[in-house]
Amino acid sequence: MAYDALLLVSFGGPERPEDVLPFLTNVTRGRGVPPERLAEVAEHYQHFGGVSPINQQCRDLLAAIRDDFAAHGIDLPVYWGNRNWHPMLADTVAQMRDDGIRRALAFVTSAYGGYSSCRQYQEDIASARAAVGPDAPVIEKLRQFWDHPGFVEPHADAVRTALAGLDPARRGTTRLVFTAHSIPTSMAANAGPHGGRYEAQLRETAALVARAAAPDLPYDLVWQSRSGPPQVPWLEPDVNDHLAALAAAGTTAVVVSPIGFVSDHLEVVWDLDTEALATARQLGLDFVRAGTPGTDPRFVTMVRELVTERLDPATPAPRRRLGELPMWDTCPTVCCVPARRPAGASEPPGQRPS
Repeated sequence: MAYDALLLVSFGGPERPEDVLPFLTNVTRGRGVPPERLAEVAEHYQHFGGVSPINQQCRDLLAAIRDDFAAHGIDLPVYWGNRNWHPMLADTVAQMRDDGIRRALAFVTSAYGGYSSCRQYQEDIASARAAVGPDAPVIEKLRQFWDHPGFVEPHADAVRTALAGLDPARRGTTRLVFTAHSIPTSMAANAGPHGGRYEAQLRETAALVARAAAPDLPYDLVWQSRSGPPQVPWLEPDVNDHLAALAAAGTTAVVVSPIGFVSDHLEVVWDLDTEALATARQLGLDFVRAGTPGTDPRFVTMVRELVTERLDPATPAPRRRLGELPMWDTCPTVCCVPARRPAGASEPPGQRPS
């Protein structure tokens, strides 16, 4: 089956102060979030001049993918569309139609399965195509990549680099803390044949990164960035609560590795570099935050490999994987659709407006 383009699909973010509230309105539309909560979240963006890093990170990734495609003879144009801010996904799909694109592959900036990290993006693509009309190109999402070496190895190297910044004399009381976006527990268990894969895949990634980077150190997978009403149970423990528990148990230093994320967007620089760092300082913990893949050449190569897996079904390219959990190209229509979506559950893991 022939494809004639690649579409990068991401969450989007404001790029100037006056964009912040309209962006947050897009993110929370239909969820009844009170204006005072939006104002509170808007302050997080204003802390960084009203600019989210995510759009520039997408531009950098686009440029790297295009260069990599050109260097390896892949003649596919690369487009970019966002869920919540410009360039909006429907506008990009319309441009693809006008450019004569008929069938495209989509790379989504989320490595994991689950409703918000996978199924909702497929719904976004379907909605954008419906808005464009019957001439919209067919768009097929690439597979998840939680255990691909191009994702795992940059995270592992980042953990090694972070560990080098800590006092080696404290190695015996140092711990690795892997983080990902919390989701409601009902969504974590969600319905369908592949329910529960979000947490399972994250645990596999944590094990792969820990084994590669520091097999002598204990590690935990914890959660960050929860939102929604307090009466709705979400995955726990929260990273800040966990840091307090570690300090009370005698841990003196932590490396926090945000394996739920592909780049250092606002949830990383606010929830970890700002809030979790402040918590660690109050507790007297040495704290270093490991980086994310961003435009690491291995991550860019991974995107190309995911594309080449699909370009020629008659002679499929080998699939590089480090894990053992099941993996598939096409999800069934009932996959990861909660029976009832919990309140406050529509933010995708790794990219909510924090």
